[in-house]
Amino acid sequence: MNTIRVLVADDHEVVREGVRALIDLQADLEVCGLAATGREAVDLARQTKPDVVVLDLTMPELDGLEAIRQIRKALPETEVLVFSAHSSEEIVEDVFDAGAKSYIEKSEASRDLLAAIRSLAEHKPFFTSEASEILFSKFLLPQSQRERERAEQKLTARESEIVRLLAQSSSNKDIATALGISIRTVETHRATLMRKLRIHSVAGLVRYAIRRHIIEP
Repeated sequence: MNTIRVLVADDHEVVREGVRALIDLQADLEVCGLAATGREAVDLARQTKPDVVVLDLTMPELDGLEAIRQIRKALPETEVLVFSAHSSEEIVEDVFDAGAKSYIEKSEASRDLLAAIRSLAEHKPFFTSEASEILFSKFLLPQSQRERERAEQKLTARESEIVRLLAQSSSNKDIATALGISIRTVETHRATLMRKLRIHSVAGLVRYAIRRHIIEP
């Protein structure tokens, strides 16, 4: 029997250790790494090449959705299981579009987490009934509408970072300094984001960032 290697990525140590303790009790599973940031999750995944990454969406340095994209691009054979404290229609859709094949709420860990890991290790998707209903209803939409919504919501890593900083009330000058770009470039990104997301105020960006778990409420 091959051992399933799991990388656990969460910004809360108690969650990381709790998941590790749960996995350590399983004869067919082992933890090959623990990550506290999105960037660390991507780097450790590249180093350890796990079968499954258990990843929280709300991560510092690199948000969970972008971490999923980078892990899946670098390691097509590694599956990603999103392990989050929150659930919403938008998040489940974004997780699926980014390349993850499972979404488990932390409150469901004792019931579903181990089964989801084993399912993903065989490259079989695992969604709870709630997530499955959301995905099914999404794909009942006309293809043109799905494509339009996907184009509107998919952000680059730089755009996600700017959303995070704007939602945290950073000024254009502070964002320019943090990212090493000009204030004019920040203004251009900001205008593009507003248009792309059809959001017309910073308050709207804050709500968007909370829904997408780019920041915590």
